[in-house]
Parts: sequence; structure tokens; C-alpha cells
Amino acid sequence: MAAFTTLDWVVIAAYFMLLVGLVVWSTRRRQNSSADYFLAGRHLGWFVVGASIFASNVGSEHIVGLAGTGARSGVVFGHFELHSWLILLLGWVFVPIYMRARVFTMPEFLEQRYSPWARWFLSLITLVGYVLTKVSVTVYAGGVVFEALMGIDFWVGAVAIVVLTGVYTVIGGLRAVVYTESLQAIVLIVGSATVTLMGLWEVGGWTALCESVGEDHLQMFLPHDHPDYPWTGMVIAAPIIGLWYWCTDQNIVQRVLAARDETQARRGTIFAGYLKLLPFFIFLVPGLIAYSLARDGRLELAETDQAFPMLVRTLLPPGVRGLVAGGLLAALMSSLAAVFNSCSTLFTIDVYRKLRPQASEAKLVQVGRVATGVVVVAGILWIPLMRNISDQLFHYLNSVQAYLAPPIAAVFFLGLFWKRVNSAGAMTVLVGGFLVGMTRLLAELNSDSLSGWPLAFAEINFLHFCSLLFLASVVTLVTVSLLTARPDYEQLDGLTYGTTAAVDREASRATWNRSDVVHSLVIVAVIIGVFAYFS
Repeated sequence: MAAFTTLDWVVIAAYFMLLVGLVVWSTRRRQNSSADYFLAGRHLGWFVVGASIFASNVGSEHIVGLAGTGARSGVVFGHFELHSWLILLLGWVFVPIYMRARVFTMPEFLEQRYSPWARWFLSLITLVGYVLTKVSVTVYAGGVVFEALMGIDFWVGAVAIVVLTGVYTVIGGLRAVVYTESLQAIVLIVGSATVTLMGLWEVGGWTALCESVGEDHLQMFLPHDHPDYPWTGMVIAAPIIGLWYWCTDQNIVQRVLAARDETQARRGTIFAGYLKLLPFFIFLVPGLIAYSLARDGRLELAETDQAFPMLVRTLLPPGVRGLVAGGLLAALMSSLAAVFNSCSTLFTIDVYRKLRPQASEAKLVQVGRVATGVVVVAGILWIPLMRNISDQLFHYLNSVQAYLAPPIAAVFFLGLFWKRVNSAGAMTVLVGGFLVGMTRLLAELNSDSLSGWPLAFAEINFLHFCSLLFLASVVTLVTVSLLTARPDYEQLDGLTYGTTAAVDREASRATWNRSDVVHSLVIVAVIIGVFAYFS
């Protein structure tokens, strides 16, 4: 494999200099209030919102893992990537309610819609989940990227990337995060697209690639009894997980909450919807290319997860290799910075401000910076444990979303459209659904020691389990709500579509225009076209 050359290092150094300059520029703007620090003053435009949503979603483990899945299983995992329509749902359906509520966090919205207990529960679950999964896995993947592509020691690379990202997140808050994410999104797209195009050139074009990988790798709808990705699970469970992630997760929604107004927030989601179409082509297709080249003996592929790094090191010339490495680092840093800032916001707004309601704006900013630093340290301390976790890690991470998402998605979605849903129903579903999901996770991890019905419970396909848990959550939410006292509808003013005043609905409708509608329809049409082509 080709090693990094001086030109590659020059390209990477230039990228980091540009990044530092952008951080310095963004942090010179005011950071005196909590809205300035946590939501960039609620003054972001659509381009920054959309690019930030995309960059927050895509990390280096996302790229490497998606290409590896493409090499191993083909395009079936594209179901999880073609979620642009759910980002549109965020902009057209959820954003009007969220922005009228004027909240900083999703747990804060649950308090307004349901009760303080709902806020506390979601805050704590989200914080723990972020530190133990998103932060730790992104850090681990960063160390792997440094070691595999650049020959830098795993520990040096992992700690360096955590500290560097943590520093500009602590200093600059969300403003520094979203502006650097905009740059990183561009670098990431250009670098990954270069790998895809050069890979297609190497295999002889799209037609030659399809002939080489075979029909099995080009099917998005696998048999209903497929052990990993049955079409029944993909069609039902993937949107449930996507609804939770794109429309209710703090890491994503915080970007639209920082928009200048509803129009900019919605257009940001439309732009993000366009960008989210790209991973299928620039992350998943390289996996097919690596699989094809490995079958022909032109690429050494010991493990499928090496697909993307091997393409970078084998196919790309000096300079371009550095650009793509910069793209991987951009993906790593953007997703890590997004999690750092989201954790900081959740702790400061949902924990500290609740305990210290009289805290000044300056104090909240100070606590936010300290909280970010604590998360940075926690990420570093978790690295040794990540280094020793078994190969079940990525399966665990894929599964845990399927087990956490259904109750949260049900509580948010029904809460927006049915005013009769109450706090008792929400808390029953949030707590009960979490316990059921974690029980399933523990059973799955210990399935070797189980037998009888516990084993059958542990072996239900994780996508089918997600679908069943969502159905159970909806039924429970409706039943408990109907059997207990209805909420005070006056206190829900503007928090559901059933309690939103006509004047507010008209004001929201007035922000629509033909261009936004047309672009949204184009995105949906592209998704339908991809599904049709690979069916």
C-alpha cells in the first residue's frame, strides 16, 4: 500500500490551518448569553443549518462502516441512508411546533408538552447514551483512521483529535461548531466523491461494476426471513429509527433550533435532505467497488471494514490521498464536536438550570464550557475500554438505536398530533419502553447462556423487535392516556397541532413558497427512483 507523502501532509496541514482560521473568526463574535453560546444566537441561515445537520450525522465510523457494509452485504443498508424524507418531515412538520416553543433542548420540549419528569428522564438517558456510544465510538474510530491511513499511533491520534475538537467546541460554542461543520461537509463530500469516481474508473464504469458484484449485492429488498436485513424490518423499522434520530434527537434538532426563523430552518432541512442523498453514492458504492476489486485480485481486503481506507491508500495519487484523509478527519471532528456541544447544552439547560434557576446568562455559558470539558475528559478516559471491546461493538451500536428509538419516537410523534396524549401515558411508555429495550439488549449480548423462551426473545431480528416495540409503545400510550385524566389543553397552546391557534397556523403557512415545495418533491422522487432501481 502507498504511504503518505510530503504532499499529502501539506494538504492536511492546509486544511487544519483553514479550520483554525474559521474557528478564530467565529469565536470573535459575541458569546455572552446562553442563546449565543448554545444556539449561535438563533441567527443561522439555511446553508449553515443544512451543512451542519449533514456533518453532524456523518462520522468517520459512518463512512468506514457503511463502505464495509456495502462490501459485505451490498446496497441493502441504503434503507438507513435514504432518510432525506424524514429530514423534510423535521422541517415541514416538527420545526413549526419546536420554534413556537422557543426551547433549547428536546427534553425541555417534553417538559412543556408533558411534565418535568419526562424532561429529567430523557435528559439523563440521552447524556449517558451520548458519552458511552457516540463520543466513545467516534473517538475510537478516529484512532483507527489515524493508525490505518497515516501510520500515527492509535492513542496519539485518538487523544489529539479529542483535545483539538474539544478546545474549539469549548471556546466557540455552537457557532464555532456549525461553521466548521460547513467547511468539513464540503471537504468530506469532495474527498469521498473523488474515491467513488476513481474507483468506478478503475473497475470500468457502473455497468462493469454491476456485472462484477452480482445481483445479490444490488438488492435493497431481501427476503422476509433474511437473518440480518429482512425487507419487512427495513421498510418498517428503519423509518421508526429515522423518525427518532432526525426529528427528536438533540444532536440534529439543535441545528434547526438555531435557525434565524422558520423559513431558514425548513430550507436548511431541505438542503440537508439533498446532502443526505449523497452517502448512498459516495460511501456505500465504494464498498461495492472494493468488493469488485477484491474479487478480481486487484485489492487486498482482509476485512470488509477496510474497504474505504484500502481504496484511499491503493487508488489515490499523492495530494488527493491527503485530501480524502482530510475528509475522514472532517467527518470525525464534525460529528464529535456536535456531540460535545449537544452534551454541554443538555447538561446546562436541562440539569444545571433546573437546579439553579436563578443562574445568570454568563454563568450558564461558563457551565456549558466546563460541561464540554468534562465530556472531553470522559471521552479520553473511555478510550482504553473501547480498545478492548469485542467485535460485537458495531452490532451493539446498530441494535441499541433500534431498542431506544421506538418509545421516544412514539411519545414525540403522537404528542404533536393528538392533544389527548398525557403525561401518564408518556412516562409509562418512556420508562417501560426503555426497560424492555435494555432487557432485550442484555438478552442478546448473553444469548449463549439462554434457552427456551428467553433465547427466542433474544433471537428476534432486531428490526422486527423495533417494529413490535413501536407498536406496543403506541398502543400503551393511547390506552394509558385514555384511562387517565386528560391534560389541560390551555397549557398546551402551540405545542400540538390540535392546540395551535389559527393565526399561528396561518403565519407558519405564510412562510411556504413554491420553491421549497418543488425541492422537497424532487428529493422524494430521487428516493423513490433509487428504491425502484435496486428493487
